[in-house]
Amino acid sequence: MLWLKIRNTIVPINIYGMKLGTFDLLIILGYLAITVFIGLYLRKKAQKNKSAYLLGGNKLPWYLLGLSNASGMFDISGTMWLVTIGFVYGLKSIWIPWLWPVFNQIFLMVFLSAWLRRSNVTTGAEWIGTRFGNGRDGKRSHTVVVVFALINCLGFLAYGFIGLGKFVQIFIPWELIQPYIPFAVPVYMIPHIYGIAFTLFGVFYAVLGGMSGIVWADLAQYAIMTVSAIIIAIIAMVALSSQPLNVPDGWMNPFFGGHLNLDWTGIINEVNDKITSDGYSLFSIFFMMMLFKGVLVSLAGPAPNYDMQKVLATKSPAEAAKMSGLVSLVLMPVRYLMITGFVVLALLYYNQLHLSVGGKIDFEQILPAAISQFVPVGLTGLMLAGLLAAFMGTFAGTLNAAQAYIVNDIYLKYYKPDASPRNIKRTNYATGLIVVVVSIFFGIFATDVNSILMWIVSALYGSYVTSNILKWYWWRFNGSGFFWGMVAGIIPALIFPQLFPDTIDLYYFPFILLISVAGCILGTFLSPPTEEETLKSFYKSVRPWGFWKPIHDKVVAEDPSFINDSHFKRDMFHIVIGIIGQTCLVLAPIYLVLLQKIPLILTLMVTAICLVILKKTWWNKLNEA
Repeated sequence: MLWLKIRNTIVPINIYGMKLGTFDLLIILGYLAITVFIGLYLRKKAQKNKSAYLLGGNKLPWYLLGLSNASGMFDISGTMWLVTIGFVYGLKSIWIPWLWPVFNQIFLMVFLSAWLRRSNVTTGAEWIGTRFGNGRDGKRSHTVVVVFALINCLGFLAYGFIGLGKFVQIFIPWELIQPYIPFAVPVYMIPHIYGIAFTLFGVFYAVLGGMSGIVWADLAQYAIMTVSAIIIAIIAMVALSSQPLNVPDGWMNPFFGGHLNLDWTGIINEVNDKITSDGYSLFSIFFMMMLFKGVLVSLAGPAPNYDMQKVLATKSPAEAAKMSGLVSLVLMPVRYLMITGFVVLALLYYNQLHLSVGGKIDFEQILPAAISQFVPVGLTGLMLAGLLAAFMGTFAGTLNAAQAYIVNDIYLKYYKPDASPRNIKRTNYATGLIVVVVSIFFGIFATDVNSILMWIVSALYGSYVTSNILKWYWWRFNGSGFFWGMVAGIIPALIFPQLFPDTIDLYYFPFILLISVAGCILGTFLSPPTEEETLKSFYKSVRPWGFWKPIHDKVVAEDPSFINDSHFKRDMFHIVIGIIGQTCLVLAPIYLVLLQKIPLILTLMVTAICLVILKKTWWNKLNEA
């Protein structure tokens, strides 16, 4: 039992029947001690130079970076959201993360990670110089990427911030804290107070240890989360074996028609209100929009955040591809064991959960409420340590990306290019603290996890798509087109949610996309092409497919031995196989926990076929160049 000292009196904490024992507390403190040790131990190594701090000196093995990247995606806010949609939508919820889209990892695995890594740069903004040069248009493109990257990173930090606050609120009741706060805190602000407290702790190893510190801390988190996921899945399976789930027709079926057709009336009536507020009832239209948007976002390449930094930190293009491929393999099964376990427990014992916040049902409280109710004494500490680690891993990776853009693409590029390692170290520390403060400010104005997530992956990414697709696949696209396309997208992405607050952010996407396309086309044809030498250098090093024939012919004329080994049809075949395999990696743990033997066997067979195909036609032919 957790003992808390209040005014010299020792009292036990018992929250909603959950008891934190001494062993639980030791696990949590042990994890926090490990993160402090990692930050201190790797501090000197990270201070050697800019590359050591931001990219681990490009010496980290691909499998460590892959595990770290997967661990960073195993974030607390995302897990809360996935448990919520799993509870509400059942197996149809496997498609909703395509909003992100989760299958962008397949595009990265097949070709985009290798293309990106061939640039040998530190950040995505620095990469812009390899495509558009360092003239006026190149500099403007560089600037707008930095602006987008910082907005994106701050959005993700605020998203993690509010998720952590909601999570901790269950385990540390505000009634215990309020007597020591000299001012009144509204109910809706309580998660923000908790978010601030734990965010400040997470700063420590992220700022001190740089990329290496983040990777090693992520590995500790992944180990904890894997053990926790297996335990939760077993608890749920044992519970389910003795009693059936009471869910609406269609909940157990991943396939769908024109309408969602999930009616919770007479089971949990409040869920119908949740479905209505989400706006997913016309599910086929929603799915087509997700797929359309998801393919475009994936073709654009990684957004400038921690995912891109992990790609750039690999040793070679081939290792970058392997790293991205490993992410789905190690993330999906473990994560969905945990998610499905909590969904099953929450459905079986819904009446025992405490989901009412301020007199209103908050389904984002399902995860922390289920932990408090169902995780046995002695294992709760492991679970809490793992989910705190999940927050810190995502937070640290995103913070590292934001620091990279500020230090490398603003401070060193425009203010002090000859800065000493000591100055760079100080600037890294200062920018880290500034980014944290600003993200906390953003987080204070966030209402829930879902609202931030939808804005990032729908409205904000709509501003990113067009410019970042054309930069890869069309030689005539120039820095002016990139700049005006990004600006034309970012402005409506910031304004539309204010003008149309009751509209789902995904439905803004086509309009933002069209505005951005107009900016790209006008900007491109109202200015001259990028310098030919820059285009030839980019094409020779990256070797993209697409509309590059004029540049290809000039490169071959100068170097007849040049061969572009990128193939559109082959890559698209691998992407289809990869997405099928990734979806099966999501379905298999769900069927396992739900005790659905025949669907599980069929899913595993399809997974095995996909893996064999990719091993023979993709993995065995990776080029180490």
